[in-house]
Amino acid sequence: MNGVKILVIEDDADIREGVRILLESEGFLVDEAENGEMGLRKLSEDISLVILDIMMPGMSGIRVCEEIRKKSYVPILFLTAKAQESDKLLGLMAGGDDYLPKPFSYAELLGRVKAQVRRYTVYSNSSDVPPRQEKTDYIRSGGIQIHTAFNEVTVDGRPVELTDIEYHILLIMMQNKGKIFSAQNLYESIWNEPYFYNCNGTVMVHIRKLRVKIEPNSQEPVYIKTVWGKGYRFEGEK
Repeated sequence: MNGVKILVIEDDADIREGVRILLESEGFLVDEAENGEMGLRKLSEDISLVILDIMMPGMSGIRVCEEIRKKSYVPILFLTAKAQESDKLLGLMAGGDDYLPKPFSYAELLGRVKAQVRRYTVYSNSSDVPPRQEKTDYIRSGGIQIHTAFNEVTVDGRPVELTDIEYHILLIMMQNKGKIFSAQNLYESIWNEPYFYNCNGTVMVHIRKLRVKIEPNSQEPVYIKTVWGKGYRFEGEK
């Protein structure tokens, strides 16, 4: 992970230092911010992951996340003492990609960091993609077209900005049109982590956000259908 830059926005100096030492020992470059305002000033295009605390004085982590999402789809990992399911869903709805409650183990933090950075650098860095793309690099179904190598999606010819997680959910479902994916299938395939029951809410939130972006009417989806009691299925027709 040499050269990969991570921004840590956390008001607790001890936690910032611990996270920095851990990540630098793995070859990451780490920039720090002690509050949301400073974090937004330090956000730049070379950042590959933002680790963001929710409970900060002044601008909350939720507000910071919303501001980041106005200009960037860099992965955001919430790191916070608020561990209730409602708090987790609130963070994800604001645009976060993952959530790790305090206290946490450094091994778990490092695993989540590497998973987020790997997906972002491999699939979302369009500078690594040759300028000309062959037609076989795309999957088309209904009005949706998705590139199989990096995050490029259009709906009825209109470019759609998806987060890294949303892109991978859509890609795996379009590659397996008609297959029913349980929440466990999706979570373990996309997050690369063991599934627990409370992960169902995480998957549900990302599906909901994805539908808002690609469906003609997110309340009556025609592309990603819910198969009650089983999971989700991409049908690909209006």
